[in-house]
Amino acid sequence: MVVNRMILNETSYFGKGAIQEVANEAKKRGFKKALVVTDKDLLKFEVATKVTAILDEAELSYEIFDGIVPNPSIEDVQAGVKACQAAEADYIVAIGGGSPIDTAKAIGIIITNPDFSDVISLEGPADTKKPALPILAVPTTSGTAAEVTINYVITDKENQRKFVCVDPHDIPVVAFVDSDMMMGMPKGLCASTGMDALTHAIEGFITKGAWEMTDMFHIKAIGIISHALRDSVAGNQEAREKMALGQYIAGMGFSNVGLGLVHGMAHPLSAWYDTPHGVACATLLPLIMDFNKDHTGEKYREIAIAMGVEGAADMPLAEVRDAAVQAVKQLGIDVGIPQSLTELGMKEEDVQKIAEDAFRDVCSPGNPRDATVEEIIALYKSML
Repeated sequence: MVVNRMILNETSYFGKGAIQEVANEAKKRGFKKALVVTDKDLLKFEVATKVTAILDEAELSYEIFDGIVPNPSIEDVQAGVKACQAAEADYIVAIGGGSPIDTAKAIGIIITNPDFSDVISLEGPADTKKPALPILAVPTTSGTAAEVTINYVITDKENQRKFVCVDPHDIPVVAFVDSDMMMGMPKGLCASTGMDALTHAIEGFITKGAWEMTDMFHIKAIGIISHALRDSVAGNQEAREKMALGQYIAGMGFSNVGLGLVHGMAHPLSAWYDTPHGVACATLLPLIMDFNKDHTGEKYREIAIAMGVEGAADMPLAEVRDAAVQAVKQLGIDVGIPQSLTELGMKEEDVQKIAEDAFRDVCSPGNPRDATVEEIIALYKSML
């Protein structure tokens, strides 16, 4: 018998102005002092300050930890733990994309589970005993869905790799999905995080663990994202509102069933070349979709229909599978996604080691088609 599990936030707020509920939630829960986890740019460009202003107005105490960088490392997490302890914070307000929210998750887990203070022992399904210090999550990108997932990714600089942590104890207790917080995204970031969200939806839809409820989330997310992303990149407010919702819906699904080889191959690219995660996923997505297509039943037809491919309902299966791959590829081209791994800095002499890292990545076993190291090498080389 198969038992499927669903884990979601206790509470979520959606729509323009959702962040106004941050102070109300903090007060309702009896919180006394926050550690605000964000990055320097979000403070500099007065994005994170939209939230701290609400805390100020409500006379809620907080201290700021802004030592977050893209692809946060073990050392960044440990610095955040020290900041949280020094602040004597009883909750965390995480403001940003995947990097601040992922770091906040690791900080929150270690504060309540100090046996994992080395950070690296959190890799994979960690046997933590206590829920993380409560996290209120405010995403500023339309892509990672870190605010609704039980996953986070940390970089091990010493061993030049990224590792995925999977822990139901780390999910933020409240998410505030406010498109106003996302309007400041530059086009490139909007495109890459949006394509990351599409990757979440497609990989979650075809992963080995997929089932009816997550399929419902993923196919809806594919439709929303594929129709809104181009206009979102152009700066359209309504489209960014739709992307904010679409990426969250995708997160509701994939967090509970896992991902696949796109993420497995993207993680080492980020670790080796400091490639933005969303860019790596977006570049690889059509390639891996093509690799998987004969192992997906009728699901590519559903993807093509959701994306608005004309005639998809009546095409022969082989034809509609190719049409789905092409629709995803064209969307990436339209929003400016790199079409080769050389553009991301990948070098042929590194392929063997990177492929071995990808093979061992926690996401790769979820792929609908099992891949050997040799096949992963061939996939990487085909895009150089």
